[in-house]
Amino acid sequence: MNEEKRIPRHVAIIMDGNGRWAQQHGKERCYGHMQGVEPVRSAIRAAVRNGVEVLTLYAFSTENWGRPREEVEALMELLCRSVVNETPELRRQGVRIRAIGERSAFSSEVRDRLREAEELTAGGGRLTLVLALNYSSRSEIVRAARHLARRAAAGELDPEGIDERTVAEALYTAPWPDPDLVIRTSGECRLSNFLLWQAAYAELYFTPVLWPDFTEAEFDRALEAYAGRERRFGLISKC
Repeated sequence: MNEEKRIPRHVAIIMDGNGRWAQQHGKERCYGHMQGVEPVRSAIRAAVRNGVEVLTLYAFSTENWGRPREEVEALMELLCRSVVNETPELRRQGVRIRAIGERSAFSSEVRDRLREAEELTAGGGRLTLVLALNYSSRSEIVRAARHLARRAAAGELDPEGIDERTVAEALYTAPWPDPDLVIRTSGECRLSNFLLWQAAYAELYFTPVLWPDFTEAEFDRALEAYAGRERRFGLISKC
């Protein structure tokens, strides 16, 4: 983190409230998801402007497959369209796209669009945009445990040598620092199976604002709240 400006290196957002926003406006839930695209642009612009290094967005959880088929199909179509449409602008801004989660459940079209976006933006150096898609933190930890167990069984790893760093290196998020700040919109106050390991010492910011109403100013407010907190990481205050 930049100590002078108190800017978090990594901000993660649980984008919640699209469905409720749509209902409040007398629309179908899918309409709320479509209106949730502009706040993503706003969050990216604000992250770049403030010097955030990594922005992780919880875009689609494994639990979301349980929603009505029409909504899931609309989400998949919106994901493909958004990735294709937004990639040129993100590339221009110097934003590098990366996706975490289990991709095998997606159609070949979705997987292809994600891969193309990652390749086209690979040179971006201003911000890494991480899309959590078909993501579950518990599944991620189980996946890491199985990976380490296979390495140990093959004699590549001493079980007694497994520590927090070893586990962290087996997670999807190994290339990036843990989130300093986790934002959740819509007034809900829980992590919902999102970055449970990585957010162990993150600052949590909950706002009643529904995701379609989340603006750059709202992002800035979250950063202001973060800057006013003292992160002790289990130690005592320096004061």
